[in-house]
Amino acid sequence: MKSHRFMLSIAVVMLVSAVAFAQNQADTQKESAAKSDGHKPDMHKSAEAAPSLAQKSFNQLKTLTGTWEGPVSLDPPQPDMDNGKPLHVSMRVTSRGNALVHEMQEAGTPLDPTKYDHPVTMFYVDSERLTLIHYCDAGNRPRMTGKVSADGKTVEFEFLDLSGGTEYGHMHHAVFTSIDDNHHTEDWTYMMPGDKPVHAHFDLKRAQ
Repeated sequence: MKSHRFMLSIAVVMLVSAVAFAQNQADTQKESAAKSDGHKPDMHKSAEAAPSLAQKSFNQLKTLTGTWEGPVSLDPPQPDMDNGKPLHVSMRVTSRGNALVHEMQEAGTPLDPTKYDHPVTMFYVDSERLTLIHYCDAGNRPRMTGKVSADGKTVEFEFLDLSGGTEYGHMHHAVFTSIDDNHHTEDWTYMMPGDKPVHAHFDLKRAQ
């Protein structure tokens, strides 16, 4: 009887040892594979980490953060607006880097939007799309989508849709072009009533 118990105990010990050995071998193989993978690029993760075209376009716009001033030229000229009148533009990053605010006003005028034009434009990445919403003094909010040029210097926005009325017209198109760190241009196309476009070219130098 004692002999049977002894043999049974040995069998149990051997079985447990075999299972432990197998588990240890499996763990070792997993650790080796993990270490090996650590030296190889994970293509899936790399693809996820790479910025999208929309994010690249947004990052390019962020380089324009600051205050700018320069003349505005209109084509065709407008009877109630002076060609060459200086414009003040400010751009600032907000919302933990998720939005860019663009504000413009006539240079030298007080910041009083009740008496002077003071349109505000917001830029942000919406899913895989760079989006612009222009809060116009005309009382509407056109939305545009943009993309960066191949050389990375120009971001162009195309009209998508609009909220609000178009009795006084609406902003329809915008292009931002970086010349250097202290110089950029903006081209805005305003659609007058009757779908008559007016092109405004801003030649801006960094003021701060």
